[in-house]
Amino acid sequence: MAVGRVVRPHGVRGEIRVILLTSYPERVASHRHVYLATLNTPDEVTRYDVERVRVHQDVMLLKLVGCDTRDAAQGLRGMLVQIRTTDAAPLGEGEYYTYQVEGLIVETDVGEVLGKVVDVIETGANDVYVVRGPRGEVLLPAIHEVVLEIDLTAGRMRVHLLPGLAADEGQ
Repeated sequence: MAVGRVVRPHGVRGEIRVILLTSYPERVASHRHVYLATLNTPDEVTRYDVERVRVHQDVMLLKLVGCDTRDAAQGLRGMLVQIRTTDAAPLGEGEYYTYQVEGLIVETDVGEVLGKVVDVIETGANDVYVVRGPRGEVLLPAIHEVVLEIDLTAGRMRVHLLPGLAADEGQ
């Protein structure tokens, strides 16, 4: 599970600047290891021991054991910083990680299959699920009036289409 992305070295002693991709940055500091991978091959990871973590402005500064120079840190630019899914912060009732929602089959409350969730857009107010299927691309706000049920075991999401959410509605 990605918690950040390395943007560049910080200083000359091997620290890296990491843009956070998690709502729980304080939890990263509690991990003794992180896993780095490229964006193209997120499943091919290299484990690194964490020497220290600190937050500076809106980024995390991460010092990994064995990464002791600016050149070594430069070599990690663009990599995803990941933790094991089992080490992720527990979520509250009705909360889901992005990776859990992507790939779900989306059906309306009247039984129409809209397609699969292919992306989750974070807007600040609420997430928006990007669904591709027979109607093309449908954007669904992740609000209670639209998302009626998420069943991770069945791999399905049941939704109610509010007026204007689907382009060919009523045709």
